[in-house]
Amino acid sequence: MPVFVDNITLAGEDGDMINSVIHKLSSHFKLRDLGPTTQLLGMKIHKDHPNRTLSISQSQFTINLLQEHGLQDCKPISTPLNPGSHLSSSMSPQNSTEVAEMCQYPYISIVGSLMYLALTTRPDIAYTARVLARFNSNPGLGHWQAVKHVLHYLKGTLDHKLTYRPSDAPEPFITYSDADYGGNPDNGRLTGGYVVKIGTGAVFWSSKLQTLVALSTTEAEYISAVEARKEIIWLCQFLGELGYKIPGPSVLWMDNQSAIAVSKNLEHHGKMKHLSLHLFWLRDAVEENVISPKFVNTRNMAADIFTKALDCFKVQKCARMLRLE
Repeated sequence: MPVFVDNITLAGEDGDMINSVIHKLSSHFKLRDLGPTTQLLGMKIHKDHPNRTLSISQSQFTINLLQEHGLQDCKPISTPLNPGSHLSSSMSPQNSTEVAEMCQYPYISIVGSLMYLALTTRPDIAYTARVLARFNSNPGLGHWQAVKHVLHYLKGTLDHKLTYRPSDAPEPFITYSDADYGGNPDNGRLTGGYVVKIGTGAVFWSSKLQTLVALSTTEAEYISAVEARKEIIWLCQFLGELGYKIPGPSVLWMDNQSAIAVSKNLEHHGKMKHLSLHLFWLRDAVEENVISPKFVNTRNMAADIFTKALDCFKVQKCARMLRLE
């Protein structure tokens, strides 16, 4: 029974039990039973029982966002951020005149809306929204241009929705982990990203600037995998509470052979011994057969979209892998 303020959603296998809970709640609170969930917190939910699919989207929320800022008729573009772009604090205002100019733009308001979209139904803009939010305290004209860029992208992808259907994979869920080594031009810190898929669609994803400066791509990928491992452990526990048994180790797909070797083989300890001890938690999980790191080619890395600005072809491919179409 997820609760958000005054919105309550009930899910279960027994319809009579759900009706009983609604009846008991109504005896204590004034409530309205809206029936099967079709709208929730700005999300549209569509169920296709014959085809065993469920999809969620926020097209109306996106339309309202574009209309609010006069961009309902803007020209669509194919990427959420210019490929290869690196936004930095050097683009922030350098004098009072530039600060006064930026005050006329609703930068923080739009970035807040983008963050909501990125957290709910639009994983394809998660990296862009995170990067733009770093400059909320002092955005510059270059940052504002990037905000308008992602709005133009949303205009061209209004009908995108996350679709879930059963998959043929034996695992109940699979996880992809990726990292961008030294991607932040301001401090050289790495950006780590991961995505967890249940069935065919993405259910959890993250794009986050880490607090560490990695000394190699191996370290960057390994640190990102540690973050993904936390999500895997939580999901295993959550599914266990719901009565699902997790057969065997959970698969963690990575595109760095060296990082996989470090997670499996203690003889590589000399190359990583300077890292904090908590990062070796991943090795324990591999030794205990809780997680099984496996290699996937970068071309098929679904989490790539959470770590860097990609070209339109890779954006479209990652979106398809996340079942965001």
